[in-house]
Amino acid sequence: CSPGSSDPRGTRPRPLGSALHFGRRGASQQPFLGCFLSLNKKTQECRGSQNSSRWSPSSDPEKCGYSYRGYQRLQKWPQTLPILATTSFAMSLCNSLHQEMESISLALETPTMRLALASGIEVSFPILTNILSLLSPTEDEDLLLAAAYVSDAQYNRNVPFETSPRAIRLYYFYNHWTMQVAIYFFICVDLSLALFEEPALFPLPFLATSIAEVLCLTAFFGRLVHFAKVTPQMVFWKDTKNICIMVTIVLTLIDLIIYGSLEAVSIHSIRWSRALRPVFLINFPESRQIRRTFRSIRNTLPDILYVFLLFMFSVLIFSLMALKLFGVRSLKTVEGLPYFTDILEIAFELYVLVTTANSPDVMMPAYNFSRWYSLYFITYIIINTYIFMSVFLAVVYNNYRKHLKNEILKLAYLKRRKMIEAFNILKVKVGTEFVVTEAQWKRLAKIVMPHISSPHLELLLRISDEGQKGHVDKLNFLRLADLLNIQVVAINIRRHPLEDWMPRVYQSSASLLVQRMVRHRIFVWVYDVIILVNAIFIALDEKKPFISNAEWLFLSLYIIEILLKLYTYEPRAYFGRKQFWNWFDMLIIIAALVATVANATIQSGNYNSQQILDIVLILRILRLLRIIVSIQRFRLIVTTLINIGPTILTFGGLVLVVYYVFAIIGMEAFQGKVRFFDPNFTTPEAQVCGNPALTGSAFARDHYCKNNFNDLASSFIVLMELTVVNQWHVLAGGFALVTHQAAKLYFISFHIVVVILIVNIFIAFILEAFFVAYSLEKSEVETAIEKKIQELGVGVQEEEMQDGKLIDNMDAKDSGFSGDDGDNKRKALKGLYFRIASKKYRTVDALLQQMFESEITPEDEGPSLDEILNLSPSDIYPKNPSFGNSA
Repeated sequence: CSPGSSDPRGTRPRPLGSALHFGRRGASQQPFLGCFLSLNKKTQECRGSQNSSRWSPSSDPEKCGYSYRGYQRLQKWPQTLPILATTSFAMSLCNSLHQEMESISLALETPTMRLALASGIEVSFPILTNILSLLSPTEDEDLLLAAAYVSDAQYNRNVPFETSPRAIRLYYFYNHWTMQVAIYFFICVDLSLALFEEPALFPLPFLATSIAEVLCLTAFFGRLVHFAKVTPQMVFWKDTKNICIMVTIVLTLIDLIIYGSLEAVSIHSIRWSRALRPVFLINFPESRQIRRTFRSIRNTLPDILYVFLLFMFSVLIFSLMALKLFGVRSLKTVEGLPYFTDILEIAFELYVLVTTANSPDVMMPAYNFSRWYSLYFITYIIINTYIFMSVFLAVVYNNYRKHLKNEILKLAYLKRRKMIEAFNILKVKVGTEFVVTEAQWKRLAKIVMPHISSPHLELLLRISDEGQKGHVDKLNFLRLADLLNIQVVAINIRRHPLEDWMPRVYQSSASLLVQRMVRHRIFVWVYDVIILVNAIFIALDEKKPFISNAEWLFLSLYIIEILLKLYTYEPRAYFGRKQFWNWFDMLIIIAALVATVANATIQSGNYNSQQILDIVLILRILRLLRIIVSIQRFRLIVTTLINIGPTILTFGGLVLVVYYVFAIIGMEAFQGKVRFFDPNFTTPEAQVCGNPALTGSAFARDHYCKNNFNDLASSFIVLMELTVVNQWHVLAGGFALVTHQAAKLYFISFHIVVVILIVNIFIAFILEAFFVAYSLEKSEVETAIEKKIQELGVGVQEEEMQDGKLIDNMDAKDSGFSGDDGDNKRKALKGLYFRIASKKYRTVDALLQQMFESEITPEDEGPSLDEILNLSPSDIYPKNPSFGNSA
């Protein structure tokens, strides 16, 4: 190995001697270690300001002007010391190596040597070469490290992991789907314990729930230890997520001990640590989408705060005006209570009026007294409901888009930097440029996506190696993560079994006519009309014999449709993994047939099952969903919603966290205050929900007794009703009556956090993501894939093959693959066709990156990995949003 060699590893020489392998550990280990530390110091000098634990010589060409990664190998010497001999021979060898490295340093300081290295002249350092061959990782280790970088780039992971072989393997195990499923399982178990703890929906002894919780905490701690094994120690202890998890584990154990001790002596206490359980859901690395949403909320808060303070100032001003206008006129509410005589009650009622939940009830006493007083409420509604609430949405959307852009650009830079790291590991020099060989590229892709098919892999290689040179250059290599993120559907064209079993019958004129009819668009239109007619019959009176008997006709038509399609299309293609609507059709029709037959049989036996009848009616209605497939605009909207579905679920996780915390607080504050009685109970206690404080209240009058916080499920239902905001002031007023008026702060806080903040951010995301997914033009990578598919003659257009429709009996086109190995590659794709799936991107991050990644030029490699991870919002998007820079 020499500074100008094209392969950093070169031909691996034999070890210098068996003494290097079989020596004993003795007293001379200390001077040998001192020699190593001196060498390591030289290594640090060469690395200079590079913070990465894996040094790349291209990062500092002025100081380390050779192409092999020699110095970084010396970082692995502590792992090798137990193997190396500590004899005088080893000490002599180390001293010789030290002298050689001194000569390297002196040589690099001379202009002549720098010029020689720049000109590609090879300079040999034999002792260093032999030592590095002993300490160098194998090609498989390099490939695993490169694959880890590519996988992180594909899935937008930003975990700074160690690069030693052991840490890399631990990192692969950490990211394995079984480990992720396991941690989510324990998180779900931990959160669901509230169902079995007092106040419980399904009561269990405290010992049972505490053992389950300790098991969950053990799993969380084990996951944290695993994470600590793959990340540098300094990074691990500086990460606030890890600190939060450890602190929460300790606090939960303390709470368990205190609560268990008090329960043992029959003293009731509060399990305050239950409200901390969502910390585990938020802070594990797998929940980066939820954390991103929380960061968006945190970053948006400062701008929202000023608008909210101005809004509350407006509410207080109008409250004072109401107190002076109506407080002295002795007006009464419909319940006979004084109207607008207390400033706090006025402020609460006017805050509720912003949500329109108490309109027009709140204004009626004043409006009945004088028509002119309606101007007060109209002015208030215009200013606070329509203007301020719209400003809230505008501020949230503007700031959300700003911070989303920062996050996505950061992900884009991180992805590019990781791909560059992977390229630097695998690159070899061919001519004047560094490239990755075809064999290495294939092995890399197979490690990153083990289940990728050979034809799909061959297709991606043809896109990356346009000139069929046998290698992939840097620019095309950097697109690998994007190529793997775009889902390409492989369509395997098969012959119909009937064509083999009875070819003469299947290829007869009558048979071909039937097949052409089934494939024709009119066939689909006819059945769409049948579905619409069926919908009209469903809406009519089911008790009429003509209507009920018509269902058998519709079922027969649907069964005939499926049989005709199975006759025309190859069965395995018809029930393919991607043919959702075909499976949907089959299952719905079979279930409807079974339920209809069962219902008819039961009715003939003078027994009517309402449950079976309900199932039959629901299945009939579900068949109407087939119309979505036939209308292109409907299908596009549904596909867009499916594409952004995972991130909608992310907001679901965010809402779950907020709901859980408020539910735990609500159960501790309001459990047992309101009770539900069976509707048949007519006792006075049942009429006031078990609490005399609710006598005559709207809460009891409207029979809201089941809206309580007596268990986790009931609490979630109440919080959902509060999110909808209709009648939320009645719920707040009821719980304030049974506790204290300060309880309204709980409900106001929930409204501010969920309705004003989270719902507006959710709307902002839906607007942005839907517009992107609905109207975004094809990305460069997507266009390249489609172009190559068509060039190879193995493409199926989107309009030719929609979800729920099939193309059959297509001949494989003999075009595309050229070159020396063209025939072999053509055979690999024989009978296969490709198209980009309707759900193009495997991750939502990949979809969102299409919004802003075009702003990064191909030559822009971005900051280093450490710098990217420490970027703040102002580093990437320094300007505050305005009409000029936020468009």
